[in-house]
Amino acid sequence: MTFHRMMPRFAGILLMLLACSSLLRAQINPDWTTSRRPFRIAGNLYYVGSRDLAAYLVVTPAGNILINANLESSPPQIRASVESLGFRWLDTRVLLNSQAHFDHAAGNAEVVRETGAKLMVMDGDVQPMETGDAHDFGGSDLQRFPPVHVARVLHDGDTVRLGGTVLTAHKTAGHTRGCTTWTMQVMDQGRTRNVVIVGGFAALDSYRLVDSPKRPASYPGILTDFEHGFDVERSLPCDIFLGAHGSYFDMQQKLSRLPKDGSSVWIDPAGYREAIAAAEKSIEAKAEAQRQQAAVKE
Repeated sequence: MTFHRMMPRFAGILLMLLACSSLLRAQINPDWTTSRRPFRIAGNLYYVGSRDLAAYLVVTPAGNILINANLESSPPQIRASVESLGFRWLDTRVLLNSQAHFDHAAGNAEVVRETGAKLMVMDGDVQPMETGDAHDFGGSDLQRFPPVHVARVLHDGDTVRLGGTVLTAHKTAGHTRGCTTWTMQVMDQGRTRNVVIVGGFAALDSYRLVDSPKRPASYPGILTDFEHGFDVERSLPCDIFLGAHGSYFDMQQKLSRLPKDGSSVWIDPAGYREAIAAAEKSIEAKAEAQRQQAAVKE
């Protein structure tokens, strides 16, 4: 794909990142609460989220895994989606998360209460999950959410296994201290496909990425964490590109092609690489702007 052809998509990804960085402090995006019909992505992996807040169901013979419980109001919508696909809500055995912000984690407590699922969370996000407060750094834009007990603390590279399915947790911190990118493999049209579910790669408006004498970084090493996360994501084999928001991977546009192209719409390694590059460019630009601002003021 030539650079000229990439520009519209690249610009779109940058606009999406800017929107994600500011929406948390604004009125709830209607696409976060608008239901959409659930669908099978590939193999035993299904989409059960709203128009933009992504939730995924991984179905196994030993019970099911839910990734993201989203807003406090989301569990009834997610449950309806799971059951409309023909699966039992009470078969949810494991609950995973992309990040400890209210738009992805506020529904955790209700899902755990209703299903008894074990919540498993990356180490850096355990404290905000168990207190319901993601204000441990920056985050003045964030809402509190119901606290919930973490049954298993995950570390970078840990695996979650259930009924023959294996998910790997990759710590891609920055957006939160324990932001997690999930990978797994599914069978699709007789082939093994590598799935990547990006946890989050934008900086909120309130985040400080660099230190200055008057304003330290939001937490020590936040910019290094973002950079490390991009390195990790670039290293991951990706056929099917997904994320914590549908806007990360152009979900609505791909769904419009689904009737004609079938499940091949989800095969998007080029889109994955472009999204990571755009996110990295956005972080670099924000860090440089903060350096320049600090130099002028100090």
